[in-house]
Amino acid sequence: MAKGEGAEQYSNASLLNKPLSPDGIKKREHANRLSVCRKLCYAIGGAPYQMTGCALGFFLQIYLLDVAQLDPFYASIILFVGRAWDAVTDPTVGFLVSRTPWTRFGRMLPWIMVSTPFAVLAYFLIWFVPPFEDGKVLWYLFFYCSFQTLQTCFHVPYSALTMFISTEQKERDSATAYRMTVEVLGTVLGTAIQGQIVGMANAPCLPVPGLDLEELGNSSLLNATEPVISLEHTKVAYMIASGVICVIYILCAIVVSCGVREQKESSRPRSEPMSFFQGIRLVMGHGPYTKLVMVFLFTSLGFMLLEGNFALFCSYTLGFRNDFQNILLLIMLSATLAIPFWQWFLTRFGKKTAVYVGSLTVVPFMILVVCLKSNLYVTYVVSFASGVGVAAAFLLPWSMLPDVVDDFKVQNPDSTGHEALFYSFYVFFTKFASGVSLGVSTLSLDFAGYITRGCSQPKEVDLTLKVLVSAAPIVLILIGLVILFFYPIDEERRQGNRKLLQEMRDSEADSDTDSTELNNMV
Repeated sequence: MAKGEGAEQYSNASLLNKPLSPDGIKKREHANRLSVCRKLCYAIGGAPYQMTGCALGFFLQIYLLDVAQLDPFYASIILFVGRAWDAVTDPTVGFLVSRTPWTRFGRMLPWIMVSTPFAVLAYFLIWFVPPFEDGKVLWYLFFYCSFQTLQTCFHVPYSALTMFISTEQKERDSATAYRMTVEVLGTVLGTAIQGQIVGMANAPCLPVPGLDLEELGNSSLLNATEPVISLEHTKVAYMIASGVICVIYILCAIVVSCGVREQKESSRPRSEPMSFFQGIRLVMGHGPYTKLVMVFLFTSLGFMLLEGNFALFCSYTLGFRNDFQNILLLIMLSATLAIPFWQWFLTRFGKKTAVYVGSLTVVPFMILVVCLKSNLYVTYVVSFASGVGVAAAFLLPWSMLPDVVDDFKVQNPDSTGHEALFYSFYVFFTKFASGVSLGVSTLSLDFAGYITRGCSQPKEVDLTLKVLVSAAPIVLILIGLVILFFYPIDEERRQGNRKLLQEMRDSEADSDTDSTELNNMV
């Protein structure tokens, strides 16, 4: 692209009157290049969020219903309030992070280090069944909300750290690809640890009065030859799985804290601190950001509905009660293998095209899994193929967000230090909506007549689960893709922003050099 193509789009380009030679650009890019080791250390910090999020997303609903044995109505309240609370904490923590002063460890890293020990304690207690009945709902509600708050204190600064590991778009995109690969590996770990440990101690279902055993066919819901496993064994298995995840969480936090160097911001003075609501108006007033948030609000809602109900769908509608953890693991493994492909695809064809192709890839398999007759091998094939689309859902939102922040910087060159706000509000809307979706889906199962630990469910429950894992996610994904059509940052604009920002940094560097030389002369 010629130099004038990006600059002509913006009136403030006239402020940038010092062209940079190609040699200067190469030297600057080389100075901001990240080593593979540093990218890996940064990427490893993304694993805890995905490990715990995957375990909670896939297993918390079935845990509350079948292990803690809560009424579906109370389980829906816990899921909704916990997610809604989590959503509120994101912009709050983002606001606090944006006002955090620089320390010798940086601005973002201290949040990660301090929050970790408290977060793992709260996470472990989510998977512990207290020895009392009356306060059980409050127990899960308190520790679920506590963990979501503490994890937000980890994840919002970690997400915003993307903007401070390098000033080069190419390096940030590369680091994001590393991060997404590790995060999908984190989901594999979360699914494998939680699923396999719990799967080995899965308490048998309870026959429903009046159940016609012939309706179960050859499903594995009832098997007299299996050893008897009590509900207590299942409770212990959940605690062991959560303990293993907690240890990995701590190790990942240590790696990112010790292996990442946070670059100090520009020497320009930061903008004046603003109130919480001023921050909302600031970020939501930027059109491209609003559109991007709406796109991934709807698409992520679709995937979250699928994630939150898939374990129940496999267990009851498909009849694979003893195999659902393997199906989940296969989806995550497929997604991990597909991440490098999507990174190449977005580099070759652009990020908007990658979102369209990636999101639409999973739709046929959402349809197949509910339309075809229940067959374990067909389900494995469909699950592996759908994992390719899940990979795009992991990678692309976080790959596109830095482009929006860069676009904001170009259009508002005097407004600095607000990166954490963009990341926190980005997560806020998706989490709040996911809380609504999880609460509504669990409540829907209650209205449909869900039977706790039943060997079969009423036909109304089967129909509800099919809607929650197929029809509803497809509609939400399609709405998101329609909004994406109006998203204005294409590849040409993105490259134009990159050149303008580089010129701004070089202009600041030249000004700093001139000031230093003048002071030395004086």
